Formats: sequence, structure tokens, C-alpha cells
Amino acid sequence: MSGTTLTSATFPGGLMALPSVYRPQADTRLLAAALDHEEVGPLTDVLEIGTGTGALALHAARRGAAVTAVDVSWPAVATARVNALVRRLPLRVLHGDFAVRTEGRRFDLVVTNPPYVPAPEARPPRRGAERAWDAGPDGRLVIDRVCAAAPALLRPGGVLLMVHSGMCGAGTTVDRLTEGGLSAGVTARASVPWGPVLRSRRAWLERQGLAAEDEQREELVVIRARNS
Repeated sequence: MSGTTLTSATFPGGLMALPSVYRPQADTRLLAAALDHEEVGPLTDVLEIGTGTGALALHAARRGAAVTAVDVSWPAVATARVNALVRRLPLRVLHGDFAVRTEGRRFDLVVTNPPYVPAPEARPPRRGAERAWDAGPDGRLVIDRVCAAAPALLRPGGVLLMVHSGMCGAGTTVDRLTEGGLSAGVTARASVPWGPVLRSRRAWLERQGLAAEDEQREELVVIRARNS
């Protein structure tokens, strides 16, 4: 299903989110729709990197998977734990860097909606809502880390699902995952209107060559990589 557009998944209402926590949006729903195409059940070990509200982790947990969710934000960790408790779903939510908190573990499925919005600052913000989206001048600060870590995180036959903006270079992501020994490709695309963050950075994005003049829509891509 290379390059297809998936029907967006729908999350149940009532997901709690503390003020600085990223709420499910079009990218989350697109990734959830891709997740729906994977074999997930009671014997599936799932990792979500950057869980936010826990929406994707809970989406997998409802299908019986054993899910570990990691986030660098304490408000996100608290949010995901409360949302899991309210829904009476087992969810292990860890605080910290995903590479540190999962060292030595391997998973059947890894899902991530990482920060991917290009930002003028070279380093990611240390606090605030921007932590959920700012990712350096090319938007790849976290994407590249996931690409490098994926081969060690996946069991044989394991799958990585990652969503990010087309601004970040889907081809680059596929190439880096392939260089790591995975079979990778773009499996879904969607076009969405620019949100307030991109609109606020229009002049800078145009100067960087990341957006055309008067561009109004952003392409989202889902990349699937499998460990043979």
C-alpha cells in the first residue's frame, strides 16, 4: 500500500491532557490508522516513543498488546497514566529518553509521532509545549535518533511505524532505515492545512527552502520499516 492515503482512525472522546501535552491531531490519527493494519494482540510487545496523551499506546492496549510508552515530559507521563487508569487499560509509562529507558529490550512493534517541526534553534526546548514539536533546523533531531535505534529495538520480523512531515524528507528517513538493515518505505500520505506553528514560521521556512511561497498545506507521511 505504498503511498496510499489511509482512513484516519478515531479516538474515543475524553482524553485528558495537561496544558503542555500534545493532543491527538491529524498526524496521530494517520498513524493510528496505519497501526490498525498491523497484527496486534495479546502476544505483541509494543513501544510508543513520545506518548503524549497516550492515545496511540492506548489504541494498541485496547487490542490486548503489552504496551510500554516513553516520554521526556513529566506532564505527558502523568497524562498518559491518568488516561490509562480511567480506561482501565494496562499501560507501562516511563519518563526519560527512549534509548535509555528501553536499553536491552526489543519489541514486536514500535510506533512514534516524534517532534518534527523545523525550528530555528539547533537544540530542542527543555520545557513547554514546544518540546512536542520543535526538532531543529531540518526537523530531524529525533527522527534520526529513532532511525539509528530502530534496528536494535525491533525483534526479527518487528515493525516500526513513524509519522512525520514531508518537510523533513521522507526519502532521507527511508534511506537511513534501509542503511540500518531494515526494509522501509512510505505506506501512507495525507495533506493537511498548515497549523499555527508553521504559519508563525512562514518567512523562516521559505528562507530555508523548506516551504514554497504562499504554501498552505503540509504533507504528512507514515513510514513503515520491518526488521527481516
